[in-house]
Amino acid sequence: MATIKDSVHDHIEVGGVAEKLLDTPPVQRLRRINQLGTVRMVYPSANHTRFEHSLGVFHLADRALDHLGIEGQQAERVRAAALLHDIGHSPYSHNIESVIYRETGTYHDEVHGLIGRGQVAEILTEEGLNPDRIADLIAGDGELGQLVSGELDVDRMDYLVRDAHHTGAPYGTIDHERLIRELRFVDGTLVLDEGNVQAAESLLLARALMNPTVYQHHVARIAKAMLRRATERTLEAGAADAETIRRMDDHGFHALLRDCEESAEYARMLDERRLYKRSIWAELDAVPDAVLDADHEQRRELEREVAAEAGVDPSAVILDVPSEPSMTESTSRVLVNGEVRRLGEQSTLVSAIRQAQQDQWRLGVYAPEAESDRVGEAAVRTLDLDIEGTRIRDTRPGINATLDEFGG
Repeated sequence: MATIKDSVHDHIEVGGVAEKLLDTPPVQRLRRINQLGTVRMVYPSANHTRFEHSLGVFHLADRALDHLGIEGQQAERVRAAALLHDIGHSPYSHNIESVIYRETGTYHDEVHGLIGRGQVAEILTEEGLNPDRIADLIAGDGELGQLVSGELDVDRMDYLVRDAHHTGAPYGTIDHERLIRELRFVDGTLVLDEGNVQAAESLLLARALMNPTVYQHHVARIAKAMLRRATERTLEAGAADAETIRRMDDHGFHALLRDCEESAEYARMLDERRLYKRSIWAELDAVPDAVLDADHEQRRELEREVAAEAGVDPSAVILDVPSEPSMTESTSRVLVNGEVRRLGEQSTLVSAIRQAQQDQWRLGVYAPEAESDRVGEAAVRTLDLDIEGTRIRDTRPGINATLDEFGG
């Protein structure tokens, strides 16, 4: 049994198959994958890793299994899945996942091939565990897969608390101990027991507050967009293929960006925090459906059109169209008067938070500071944005800085 000191959960005891998996190369690689990627550009203390998070998820899964009375091989499968759930992440966590997916057709939680071979597969097989079944749990399949990947999963419980702790943003604070204690299965569905509507709401509210202030902060989004562009340039130059990149760590990948002529300038800008500025920061209602629904190639063409209209090099324009807001937590199940209900049907907070997410959504157009105004004016015309005064000038935060400006 290994005992590991953790900044969030204090001491974590790791035994059984999980202890044997700890020192395998795919798990140790997670020490070199930052949990929040470019969010470090805003919150300098957000230097925690996917390894720490994976330990936290293992710990909470272990606690949940004890509470639910699940033992034996079933429990060992879930513990292994909890520890291994993030080994499919590419460098910088989610930041370049969309680029990797376009090239490989695989997301980070599709890990059958990764854990079906090598040392991880050997250890699982020696312990009588089928690697394919572990991979299925990581993907959220089956009854117990809900613990690892679902509306009430221990993954979400750990990352909200951990990200809040390391950024210093208090919005992700939830009563994860109570959430674990109140879990139960009803007809194969993971639910929260009677009297826990507010506990379920806390998960939803925490994520809704963390999104605009941490995960979708405009500086983090700009840096992420530049990182994606650098990744695309590297792939187009043939400096590495997507399968190779997705198995790298942050350090090796950033070295690749520096060494590739086509991406080197982006790497230098990220190193020195010389980021593009917001030329446009437009609300959802101001953006035509044709822009919202455009695929990757169509968005690249729109960038070229904006650049031509502004009279700047195409590399000077980045169009950032996030997915429309979603709220998977609203489908969490809670017991109310003995009946299993979706949180969205029971909680009056859900509709308010859904509206807040719509209000917080922003389309971004980014450009170097010297071209920012020209690009903004061109983007309004080219993208047919229905806005008045949405073009903004990024300013350095001062004594009167708003929360949205912080870190800019």
